[in-house]
Amino acid sequence: MSQTQAPPRWRATVLSLFPEMVRDALCHSLAGRALEAGIWALETVDIRAFARDKHGSVDDAPFGGGPGMVLRADVVAAAVEAAVEATHSGAEAGRRILFTPRGRPLDQARVRALAKEPRVTMLCGRYEGVDERVVAACGLDEVSLGDFVLSGGEPAAIALIDACVRLLPGVVGDPGGLAEESFEQGLLEYPQYSRPAEWRGLRVPEVLLSGDHARIRAWRRGEAERATRERRPDLWARYSLARDGKA
Repeated sequence: MSQTQAPPRWRATVLSLFPEMVRDALCHSLAGRALEAGIWALETVDIRAFARDKHGSVDDAPFGGGPGMVLRADVVAAAVEAAVEATHSGAEAGRRILFTPRGRPLDQARVRALAKEPRVTMLCGRYEGVDERVVAACGLDEVSLGDFVLSGGEPAAIALIDACVRLLPGVVGDPGGLAEESFEQGLLEYPQYSRPAEWRGLRVPEVLLSGDHARIRAWRRGEAERATRERRPDLWARYSLARDGKA
C-alpha cells in the first residue's frame, strides 16, 4: 500500500489448514480488483503453524469414540488468539466466526452487518469439527452456509468474504443496483432480460420495452413477489407480515 493510499475499509482474517485455497479464490473478479486497489485486505493464518509437536499434528481422536478426527483445542485456540492479538485491539478484531453446519444460517442481513465491521476473523473447520471448548474460549459465533455439509470451512469463508466485499463503497460500479437484488427488500429479484428482444421464439415482456418507468417498476415488483411466493414460502411469509404491519 502506498503512503498516499487510504487504509482498507474492511479486513478479513481466515484461519485454515489450507490458506492457499482462500487466497487463490479471492484474487479474481470484483473481490480481486478491490483487494488490489486496497479497498479491503486479506490475511490468512495456517493453523498447522501452531501445532505442538514436530509432526505438525492439529487433530486427534474424539473423546467418547466415534469416527473421524477433531481439531485440537490447544492448537486452534493458539491460532485464533494469535490472530486476534495481531490486531492490537479487541474492538478492532471485530467478529469471530466459526463455520459449522450447526451454526445460524447466513443471510443477507447478516452479511450487511459483517460488512460494516472493521474486521472479521473466520475459522475454517475440518474433519469432524473443532473442539467445542474453543467456541466459548475464543468467543466464536457459529455460522452455517446452508443445510448441507462441506469438507471444510474454506468455501464458506470465500462465499462470506465475496458477499461482504461487494457491499463496500467503491467495489460495485453502480451501487444503486445493490438495492434491488435478491433478499435486499425481503424478496427474490425479478427476472432480467437483455438483447435480442426475441430469441428462439421467446420475447422479452412488452412492458420492459414500453419506456414507461412506472409500469416497469410495478411489473418488477409484481414479478419479485410472485417468484418469492412460489419459490421461497419462508421468505414470503416474513415479507407478508412486514408488509401488512404485523411484524
